[in-house]
Amino acid sequence: MDGRAVKAILFDLDNTLIETSRAGAMAATQTRELLKTSLALDDSTASSICDQFKQKLFQESFDPSAGRSIDEVRAGHWEESIQEAVGSCSSPHSLAAQCYSLWKSSRLQFLSLSAEIRDLLRQLRGRYKLLLLTNGEAQTQREKVEAVGCDEFFDAIVVAGEHAEQKPSLSIFTLCFNMLEVEARDCIMVGDSLDTDIQGGFDAKVRATVWISSAGAALPDGSVAPDYTIPTVLDLPHILHQLL
Repeated sequence: MDGRAVKAILFDLDNTLIETSRAGAMAATQTRELLKTSLALDDSTASSICDQFKQKLFQESFDPSAGRSIDEVRAGHWEESIQEAVGSCSSPHSLAAQCYSLWKSSRLQFLSLSAEIRDLLRQLRGRYKLLLLTNGEAQTQREKVEAVGCDEFFDAIVVAGEHAEQKPSLSIFTLCFNMLEVEARDCIMVGDSLDTDIQGGFDAKVRATVWISSAGAALPDGSVAPDYTIPTVLDLPHILHQLL
């Protein structure tokens, strides 16, 4: 890090500005109740189906050239999870579609930019260029951005799934720097993922990386080390003050 003034801030979205994991868990709880009612399941079995879906979601590798939409792929995750837990059932495809629709709509409803984070972004926008850089499948991430009303707070929004490479690849960071008309060393990167946000910022040679670690977890062995660690993005002004 050098003594240059920070001109721009790159923010991650999921679990940095919005509580995506929490919203997903709340949506799964609603879907669990649908499963219990539709298949007369006990709580444990219905929960195991939701856990299986979550695991498939985590391991998902979406290929848009394969001819299936992200909605079709994720409805398929539910169908597979149901079949793995209870075997065959009547109208598994129809129930899986209902589960996915409920889970997706509920998760979007539970997502929000808190009033405190909105105020923070408004304050920062007066002093810095702000860019939202989010990994993930394009449709899914655009739906989140629309659901929480991100647009007004950023000079640019980059959904990496719309480009050839995602974080931590250097190319997506270079795109962001060019969009903001700044150099890497004029920017800081703020995010919750060591593997994508912090590693990507480090490789791109940004002025500083800021890791959002809400659980206060220790750095895993061999992980890239962030320049700063804070439990919530609301503490970012304290870091910016140190970088003046």
